[in-house]
Amino acid sequence: MSQASKSPVIMWFRQDLRLRDNPALHGACARGWVLPIYILDDVNAGEHQMGAASRGWLHHALASLNESLAHRLRFYCGDATVLLPKIAEHHGASAVYWNRCYEPWRIARDGALKILLRASGIDVDTHNGSLLWEPWQVLKKDRTPYRVFTPYYRRGCLEADGPREPLPAPAIGDVPPPDPDGQECTLEGLQLLPTLNWAASLYNRWEISEDAAQERLEDFVANGLQDYREGRNYPDRPNVSRLSPYFHFGQLSPNAAWHKANKAAAYVGDHASLDTFLSELGWREFSSYLLYHFPHLPRSNLQSRFDRFPWREDPDALKAWQFGHTGYPLIDAGMHELLQTGYMHNRVRMVVGSFLVKNLLLHWHSGEAWFWDSLVDADLASNSASWQWVAGSGADAAPFFRIFNPVTQSEKFDPEGDYIRRYVPALARLPKKYIHAPWLAPSDVLAEFGVTLGTTYPTRIVDIKASRERALEAFAKIRS
Repeated sequence: MSQASKSPVIMWFRQDLRLRDNPALHGACARGWVLPIYILDDVNAGEHQMGAASRGWLHHALASLNESLAHRLRFYCGDATVLLPKIAEHHGASAVYWNRCYEPWRIARDGALKILLRASGIDVDTHNGSLLWEPWQVLKKDRTPYRVFTPYYRRGCLEADGPREPLPAPAIGDVPPPDPDGQECTLEGLQLLPTLNWAASLYNRWEISEDAAQERLEDFVANGLQDYREGRNYPDRPNVSRLSPYFHFGQLSPNAAWHKANKAAAYVGDHASLDTFLSELGWREFSSYLLYHFPHLPRSNLQSRFDRFPWREDPDALKAWQFGHTGYPLIDAGMHELLQTGYMHNRVRMVVGSFLVKNLLLHWHSGEAWFWDSLVDADLASNSASWQWVAGSGADAAPFFRIFNPVTQSEKFDPEGDYIRRYVPALARLPKKYIHAPWLAPSDVLAEFGVTLGTTYPTRIVDIKASRERALEAFAKIRS
């Protein structure tokens, strides 16, 4: 019997859109000839359907993967619990392979699918392709989950055996595609590309492929890792990895990043920077860990006292924050970077988050929702955990009374104003003495450099000192 006539093995791609270091794909190829599929399942995702920016990234990532698979990837749209059994039955598949996902809705759906498939005599083989350690592997001595990062990281990441070595890309083979099953659609039929005007320019700023992810990792290790510990705080320096969207969509595995960085230790003299980068990979793990053990993380405060917090309703202030019209240059630069690139520097993310929940007293849900729709790296675990961290309501969160001052943060981490000039061109000509707080500039200086507050650049929507005092008063109420 020829290889093409044997029962296929279905490889269900999900958040693992790569050939290298793909454990499920590796296992599927070792078992037989592979039928690769992708299912866009907005039915089971419900309120956690991908946002606009992420969907556009997904389109390009799928196109790249399809090319790597010699255009054999099949696309489907609908309820995976209905589609996958039908696909397997039509093609006479002997097994279905996939890499595990850890969002609550995916866990529930995948559990139901295992029962359905195995009841039909189809093997199901699942693997860990997106985390360094499984969430259930790292527990306290009493078998309960950690809520503080440092002991979690020390026990799971430093005391345990290191992450597995990355796997090579398997030999998939040149097998004729099977007959259509009537359920497929085209990549364009998934309708993933945003229709908004900014979409084309946003994705032109990125190379969206597995090869590009590898190249970005190699460039970061060679040129950005050396000064990562300090340099990562400065938004205008090249010391951030910008790997998060590749991790989220699985175009790069965390194992590959961990081992590549460790192997760089021989020529990276700043070992503190190496340790810091590895701990950032650990923070990504910790977010998935929290979501797995506390599935209510995206909607409910982990610290229940914040259920009583007196959040404000202010649609105008929220819109000003969303579109970078707050009158605070660092805040506005960050929000413009988000709109233009689908990404925001991590230091700036903390500052704009603090401004929303503490200076504006708007619920962290509003920030989480905007980031979910606007970030190309929008990840349910990281987005939820990070917003709870900055709001003070999460596990191992920043204290609520830690309120970032956008002016002092700007002066410290963008001292020349280069980041602001890039994303707030209305202020580009201002001297650095005034670019962090243009309202302090004399009127003749503003006029000389073409700045009219309230016209060419917004006036401040809130006073930093007064809003800080208001936030501390609100926090005092729930403390008592």
